[in-house]
Amino acid sequence: MPIDITMPALSPTMEEGKLAKWHVKEGDSVSSGDVIAEIETDKATMEVEAVDEGKIGKIMVAEGTEGVKVNAVIAVLLQEGESEADISAKAEAKAPSPQPSPPKGEGAPAAAPASPTTSPSGGEVAAQAAGEGASTAPKVAAAPTTREGGRVFASPLARRLAKEAGIDIATVAGSGPKGRVVKADVEKARSGAAPAKAAPAGAPAAAGAMPGGMTKQQVLALYEEGSYEIVPNDGMRKVVAARLTESKQTVPHFYLTLDCKIDALMDAREQINNQAPKSKDGKPEYKLSVNDFIMKAWAVALQRVPAANATWAGDSILYHKRSDVAVAVAVPGGLFTPVVKSCDTKTLRQISEEVKDLAGRARNKKLAPHEYQGGSTSVSNLGMYGIKHFGAVINPPHGTILAVGAGEERVYAEKGEVKIGQFMTVTLSCDHRSVDGALGAEVLGVFKTLIENPVMMLA
Repeated sequence: MPIDITMPALSPTMEEGKLAKWHVKEGDSVSSGDVIAEIETDKATMEVEAVDEGKIGKIMVAEGTEGVKVNAVIAVLLQEGESEADISAKAEAKAPSPQPSPPKGEGAPAAAPASPTTSPSGGEVAAQAAGEGASTAPKVAAAPTTREGGRVFASPLARRLAKEAGIDIATVAGSGPKGRVVKADVEKARSGAAPAKAAPAGAPAAAGAMPGGMTKQQVLALYEEGSYEIVPNDGMRKVVAARLTESKQTVPHFYLTLDCKIDALMDAREQINNQAPKSKDGKPEYKLSVNDFIMKAWAVALQRVPAANATWAGDSILYHKRSDVAVAVAVPGGLFTPVVKSCDTKTLRQISEEVKDLAGRARNKKLAPHEYQGGSTSVSNLGMYGIKHFGAVINPPHGTILAVGAGEERVYAEKGEVKIGQFMTVTLSCDHRSVDGALGAEVLGVFKTLIENPVMMLA
């Protein structure tokens, strides 16, 4: 019997992904271990290997398709002696039996899809494009029904082509098995009488109220005028939005802010970088950043105040024995938080090299799940953008996040004298369920001592 190749779960929390690329085509022979596809999640792009031997009989999900659910069938593998007829036989065996039509007069017949020449109303088109439910407008009962429980049966390729052409898939008569809409049906609809223009995916429905007092008709009219562009959210942006919304709604944040004098840190950094060995081309083998010192100092501070190295777990608090510190890395469309494991035990050079490696692979979506999962805390540094002070949102399930501002010269008073020194402002966001105010102040005070006296990180 043909073997279904399904969408793999690349992490414990993955629910859907994008089929970024196929490395095989229909008819290709594959062996166990061969790379057959690339899958994109919100955090990484990973290769999918074949588990069984056989021939790719049918590709069910087109390259570039987003929102493919975990365990959905993406291709069918034929074993020796099998043909495409076996795929059809298997599909028919799995298909649900059709429901009998109600006797005349006892109920309305199932609605058939409208013919390609039948145009839904503008409001109906906008509602369908916005994903607000199937239309209740009557359809022309001329084509075989493709609906069961309100669902339109169509191949993934047909759906993609219809979307690109601005055609409502529900208005296309299907010629495939059991009325399924296939590629040829969409092409026929595109070359024939054009249906009403559908609002693009993400466009608001033309009814109801919108935030700010505007109606959806007004927002849709602005779109038609070209006043804004609709960009559908990808998997990363959806996950970032969901997690940070959850964090602000469910995690009781409180914030602690203080200034750190970093003259000694800047001197130590300069001395270490000046002593770095040179490579054959005369370039230094490493160059420490201020953030490397921050990562080290924060990791050591959590070891010296272990009660603050905590995360909330519902009916318990987890006190972490290691200082696994995540670092926020901005990437187009979102951010990653790769984790430096046992950060307190590593040298500044090791931290520097690891952060650069993780950040580089994060921007290329090449991180493995274990590299961005776990940890108890994060560091978010916007100092390189000139930001002086900000409060960061905790990244669940972490218990804290340290927000770091830019270093700058400031005038300060010391023993009655006016002096100039370099300072940076840091703000610690704490989950009040696991880290109370006094505890947060204690660990932030230890961090300040280490940053202002970097040699103490070695004590």
